[in-house]
Amino acid sequence: MQITIEHLTHTYMAGGPFEKKALDDVSLTVPNGQFLAIIGHTGSGKSTLIQHLNGLLKPTEGKITIGETDITEKNVKLKQIRSQVGLVFQYPEYQLFEETVFRDIAFGPKNMGLSEQEVKERVHEALHVVGLSEAMLEKSPFELSGGQKRRVAIACVLAMRPNVLILDEPTAGLDPMGRDEILFQIHSLFKRYNMTVILVSHSMEDVARFAKRIVVMDNGKIALDGTPAQVFRNVAYLEQIGLSVPQITKVMRA
Repeated sequence: MQITIEHLTHTYMAGGPFEKKALDDVSLTVPNGQFLAIIGHTGSGKSTLIQHLNGLLKPTEGKITIGETDITEKNVKLKQIRSQVGLVFQYPEYQLFEETVFRDIAFGPKNMGLSEQEVKERVHEALHVVGLSEAMLEKSPFELSGGQKRRVAIACVLAMRPNVLILDEPTAGLDPMGRDEILFQIHSLFKRYNMTVILVSHSMEDVARFAKRIVVMDNGKIALDGTPAQVFRNVAYLEQIGLSVPQITKVMRA
């Protein structure tokens, strides 16, 4: 499912004393089945951008097309879009709210109007895909470890079988082993289902290892767009805007 963003601008608190332009004339096309990483310093516009992609935010100006649907049109059915474009927030464990893991994962499919049997099948499938055992299903999500909570949150999105998976800093706060487990799981999903994956991350190592394309945001604009090799050639510029480069790049330059 291709994503096309045309001249997207978003201004917070427009017309007020604290007006801030978070996105400034952003245009971007993400083809179906691409693993895209979005990087940038805090406040560069990354999170604002991805929250437009399933209608959580409305653009001040511009147009966004998901597949054949212009999601910026007035009467667009966002419920359908949100079942196709899954968004996992930073610290996704704060998205968990039900009494059991089963009920949390089942929440999305139930709201899609699926039968009880179909909901059950999707819950079990999503749990298996993220590498958790069925013994987890009757546990409270709040009893789980940080890494397990992340997996459950991703399973909640996968149970709706989205065509696009968007992850905002999915490994923030995890130890190195937990970070690797989550990222390898995401990459496995990408290859298995040929879904479009958009990963927002501060980790240059993770981005270089998994993404096929990188977009660098700076002050609400797209500053760089290319393969990891193309983007990380711009060491001086990346450091100038508050970003680093992978350790292997530093070693090779040295």
